[in-house]
Amino acid sequence: MAVARDGAPVRLHDSVAPRLEAARAVVLRALARGDSVYGLTTGLGAAVDTRLDADAIPAFQARAIRARAVGVGEPLSTVEVRALLAARLVAICHGASGLSPELAETIAAMLNAGVHPIVRRIGSLGEADLSPLAQAFLPLIGEGECEFRGVLLPGGEAMAAAGIALPVLGPKDGLALLNANAQSVGLAALAVETMASALDAALVAGALSLEGFRANLSPLDRDLDALRGMAGHKVGVRFLRNLLVGSDLFEPGRARRLQDPISFRCLAPVAGHAINAVASASLAVDNELASAPDSPAVLVERDILLSSVNFDTTELALTFEAAGLALSHLAATSAARIVKLMNAGMSDLPRFLTRHGGSHSGFATTQKTAAALEAEIRHLASPLGAMTLPVADGVEDYAPMTPAIVEKTQAIARRLTRLAAVELVVAAEAVDLRGDIRLGRGTAVAHAFVRAHVARLDDDRPMGRDYEALALAIEAGGLMLADSAAPTGIEL
Repeated sequence: MAVARDGAPVRLHDSVAPRLEAARAVVLRALARGDSVYGLTTGLGAAVDTRLDADAIPAFQARAIRARAVGVGEPLSTVEVRALLAARLVAICHGASGLSPELAETIAAMLNAGVHPIVRRIGSLGEADLSPLAQAFLPLIGEGECEFRGVLLPGGEAMAAAGIALPVLGPKDGLALLNANAQSVGLAALAVETMASALDAALVAGALSLEGFRANLSPLDRDLDALRGMAGHKVGVRFLRNLLVGSDLFEPGRARRLQDPISFRCLAPVAGHAINAVASASLAVDNELASAPDSPAVLVERDILLSSVNFDTTELALTFEAAGLALSHLAATSAARIVKLMNAGMSDLPRFLTRHGGSHSGFATTQKTAAALEAEIRHLASPLGAMTLPVADGVEDYAPMTPAIVEKTQAIARRLTRLAAVELVVAAEAVDLRGDIRLGRGTAVAHAFVRAHVARLDDDRPMGRDYEALALAIEAGGLMLADSAAPTGIEL
């Protein structure tokens, strides 16, 4: 995030160059021996059965990049491009690619100078992100397009303007640049940040709704928790109890009713599973960043290159699918609570949370926004599934579709943030209508955060801009920074 979002400079550790040089020596020895190595002495994909002539190998490197730059659609944002470049650089530094060492320095120089290739997002199936990486590295051969200091330039001109010399591509360099999963992993790292922020907001909003509804907190009882063996349930109970510590709802007789609707009653297990699911997604990204995705991979101690499947991202894809489904369940409970807080028969509060009766709409039409957000989240959470159309003459007959899954999971998180913003505003209004109640330590911070950004709803006004402004404040980290002592941050 520091490199991608904040523009932090990168530097290769002193241990990297010797590691890359040792791997490069293995590649050159294999070439000298005439070993049959995929992408070094053979063609790529279905052309693996084609032996490259020695004099064709240098030109093959640039052609490999050009031929795979087939992406279409909207370009990745600058932050996404920087995440992709950073993820590829990290993987290269593990020393299994056999890449010419100066290419690693060139990628670092691009990041530090702010040379951002134009990478169109559609084209990878998740079994090595060949198309986006090809687009990202066209500037290394003087081609493609780059954004540099706010200006769109041809790739070669952008590199020259930044003072970065074009490297000379040697044997295997073309494949070593491309045969990795840097779009999937880089964008997944960004998505984890978005998911964590959205999840934090959604859980805090749910807790504030418990306060506004005067919910029965018996499901959070520690002895009941001890009877339950599910890890997510326990995590959810602990998180909500921490937010609500100090609330008068823990006192006997303070709850309005013996048993609440399930969207309130079962918040702990739903929330706890979502916490664990997002933590699993974060761990998968960490593990990918700690891995060498190259194929063939260089094994220096054995002086050999072996074809691998380390570029496969099935585990990352399915972990993100699970996280998206977990967030969609949390979204369903949120939308249900929003509606019930406005229902006078359910909440014992004024209908649509307006004190003015039928002459004012209050939050009535906000229910439509909540319903629309929940429906979109539920749709996006539907599993995409594996690729069903074999490509490359049937050699590539499976792919996990990871870039699309990562992208839709981040889209879920962005919508969940806005749903959480709506619930926070609605719950804060319910709390204010309750009058003389004592909030928990964390829910009091949440209420103050809402009121710092959104005034109470008295006369009807356009609330959409308030919800969006609050969502943007959440995405900027405002909710977690509202009170450093409040237990609202989720440690993944």
